[in-house]
Amino acid sequence: MKLAKVIAAATAATMLLAAPVMAEGTLKFATNPEFPPFEFITAEGVIDTYDGIDMAIAKMIAEDNDMEVSMESLEFDSLLVALQNGQVDAIIAGMTITDERKEAVDFCIPYYTATQVMIVKEDSDITCAADMADKKICVIQGYTGEICVNEMGYPYEAFKKGTEAVMELVNGKCDVVVIDSATAAKYVSDNEGLKIVEDAEAFEAEEYGIAIAKGHEDLVEKINASIEKFLEDGTIAALAVEYTEAEADADAE
Repeated sequence: MKLAKVIAAATAATMLLAAPVMAEGTLKFATNPEFPPFEFITAEGVIDTYDGIDMAIAKMIAEDNDMEVSMESLEFDSLLVALQNGQVDAIIAGMTITDERKEAVDFCIPYYTATQVMIVKEDSDITCAADMADKKICVIQGYTGEICVNEMGYPYEAFKKGTEAVMELVNGKCDVVVIDSATAAKYVSDNEGLKIVEDAEAFEAEEYGIAIAKGHEDLVEKINASIEKFLEDGTIAALAVEYTEAEADADAE
């Protein structure tokens, strides 16, 4: 009986430790700021030095719920662990909603729909995903692109940063980079001699969502209400245009 009480107390303590800390008046997000235009580091971001579509959305969600917002930078593969450990309240990192991830965490309603594409040299003979079979492929570790290439059964090299993978392509050390469409557009605009190849049959559309630790339906409901508002009034769509145009203007200077 005493042992049962000790176990129960330990379990309760663990649950308390893992609970989000919204009660402190700050909504704590985690991200991996290596995924422009959704999240990246800049001198003056919307949340400290963090900028991008996701960062703007995170700030608006906090403000919509009369809270402060904070952002923590982590490796992409560490995000779900930090969430489950109660280190942060939510993850916003261009994270695709998948059945596998939903087993570990809950997701708010999707706020963005994207697809995977291939970045190649302009003179590349890659015209579809099947053409990657005998090519050297680069992906970003933990991203959906890695999952897709792995499921295709092709060998690949994974990098922690998108910039590292793209520089492999620029320097002729690989033939193709598989990555999210919006991010691909940014890298192609930043590097001459590259182009995007799409294959709708090989890469299905994916939805981005904010991840929340299981058991916190109240937080999911609050964030869902904010996202629904921002989708309906066009705020999120406007953010996508704003950041895309800002990048285009910067490239033209």
